[in-house]
Amino acid sequence: MEEFAAVSGISRPTVSKYFNDPGSVRPSTRKRIEAALEEYDYSPNVFAMNQNRRKTKNIGVVVPNLADPFFSEIARRVELACIDSGYSPILLSSHGRPDMEKTNLASLRSLKAAGVLLAPFGRLSESEAIKAFDADFPLVLFDANMSDIGQAFVGTNNSQSVDLMVEYLCRSGEPPCFFEMKYPTNPNANKRRTAYIESMERHGQKPHIFQADGEGWNFEEIGRYEGGRFLSENAFPTNTVLCSNDRLAIGMLSAAYGLGFRVGQGAGCHIRIAGHDDHPFSRFTCPPLTTIAQDYEAIANRAVGTLFGMLESEERLTQRQETLFEGRLIMRDSA
Repeated sequence: MEEFAAVSGISRPTVSKYFNDPGSVRPSTRKRIEAALEEYDYSPNVFAMNQNRRKTKNIGVVVPNLADPFFSEIARRVELACIDSGYSPILLSSHGRPDMEKTNLASLRSLKAAGVLLAPFGRLSESEAIKAFDADFPLVLFDANMSDIGQAFVGTNNSQSVDLMVEYLCRSGEPPCFFEMKYPTNPNANKRRTAYIESMERHGQKPHIFQADGEGWNFEEIGRYEGGRFLSENAFPTNTVLCSNDRLAIGMLSAAYGLGFRVGQGAGCHIRIAGHDDHPFSRFTCPPLTTIAQDYEAIANRAVGTLFGMLESEERLTQRQETLFEGRLIMRDSA
C-alpha cells in the first residue's frame, strides 16, 4: 500500500481510508485513487490488513460436517449474510471429528476472528476448549445446544416439531415407532427421542424405540442396512416408522424398495415412513418423504444477527439468549 501511495501521489492514510470505506473520501480523491488502481492493477491484501488490526472483519463458521446437506445449507445462508454485512466468512468443517473442532477454533483464534458461529458436536465436543474460546471471543451456537457455553444459541424446537409429526401420524394412521442410531452423533437426536416418548404418552400410545447399530455420519447406509434388518424381521409393531432424521429415512426407503415393501398411505401399502429436517433430497425420494422442515433462513439470520449485534456494541450479552424456531409439517406420499 505504501508503494501504491508513492506512485499514485496520494497519501497512505488516505488510501487506507478509501479501502476501509470508499465513501469516506472526497469524490475527487476517490476518482484519482480508482484511476490509479486501474493503471497499476493494484489490490490490497485484505488478509494482511485484517491481521494488522486490533479487530478484524473475519467471521468464523464451524460445522460438524459440510458433507451433510443440512449444515451446507445453513452455512451457505450464514456465509451470504456475512458477505452482505461486509464481513469475511471463514467456513470450516470438522469432518465428523471432535478433535478437528478444537483445531478449527485454534485456527480462528490465530486468525483473530471478530466472532464465531459454531454448530458443535455437543457431548462429543471438548467442552473446556469451547469454554476457553467463549471467554475470549463472541461465540454464538446454532443447531446443537451446549448448556452455559456461548453467548447465545439458535436452533429448532425439537419438542414442538416431533410432537407435530407424532400427532399427524397418529391422526392419519397407526401410531409411529421411532427409529434412531444407538450412538447418535448429534445431541438433537436425544431431544427428538425424548420428545417422541412424551408425545406418544400424551396421545395415550405406547412408545416403541428401535436403535440402529453403527455410528458416524454415514446415515443413509446405516438406515438402509439396519432399517432393512428391522423390516425383514417384521420387528415394527405398527406399520408406521418415524426416523430421527431424513438421512436415516432415506436409507430405510432404499431398504424397503429392495425388500419389495410398498411405502405410502394408500391401499396396498405395507409401511409408512417419515423423517425430520426436510433434507434437500427428501422431496425427490421415491416416494417423496413426509418430514418436518426446519426454518433454515430464520436460524441463519437470527444467529448472524445476534453475533453482529454483539460486534457492533462491542459488549457481551448480559444474559445468555436461547432462540428456538418451530418446525413445519411437510406432508408427502411416504406417510
